[in-house]
Amino acid sequence: MGIYLGINIDHIATIRQVRGTNYPSLVEAALLCEKSGADSITLHLREDRRHIQDADVEILRDKLTTKMNLEMAATDEMITIASKIKPQYCCLVPEKREELTTEGGLNVTSQISKMRDICIQLKMSNIIVSLFIDAQKDQIDAAKQCGADVVELHTGHYANATNETQLTELEKIKIMATYASSIGLQVNAGHGLTLGNTTNIAKLAEIVELNIGHSIISRAVFVGLRTAIQEMKNLMINARQ
Repeated sequence: MGIYLGINIDHIATIRQVRGTNYPSLVEAALLCEKSGADSITLHLREDRRHIQDADVEILRDKLTTKMNLEMAATDEMITIASKIKPQYCCLVPEKREELTTEGGLNVTSQISKMRDICIQLKMSNIIVSLFIDAQKDQIDAAKQCGADVVELHTGHYANATNETQLTELEKIKIMATYASSIGLQVNAGHGLTLGNTTNIAKLAEIVELNIGHSIISRAVFVGLRTAIQEMKNLMINARQ
């Protein structure tokens, strides 16, 4: 079974927003990502609009040739936007205004009724719903109970760990990826993945797609976006062979 790569382009927008310019172009970046091997484009429309803007989502929805994966908080505002734009995928993530990046997975178990209602609303717009969660059985069970189609396992704890701790985190992801797949959920993964730590995650046969942004955009500063994407895609493909 192959493995897919979703490229998160948030930090290309970050560069643009720092100076308040109309460049670098998100459309040019997204199309280059697709031409370079990306299987989907991820963008996170945050409540504070720190990088991706509403207009970016609207314009890219019509321009992308692969799939749009819209990351967003589980709020009424975001549900309304998603229902209007109709991306192919929505990934619901936890969000705090003061955080630099998403710090962990959604606590689905504490809000099953709310998340079930959101899944129903999004599916009415023919959107495939993904929940970004930690690799924990209770969260996976809750995601299934809510009617989610996909779980994206948070790999940040693994990525930030070293030595035996990292191996322990990897084993958790492996076990939970197998479990989630066994109950009919598509399994994606992402957060903190780099050329140095992605191979072990990409080897897990149950994982369908990896969503990676910051490390690829950072690498692109030195080698260019096309090369940075191709390096990661080749690493992932080789890991499956």
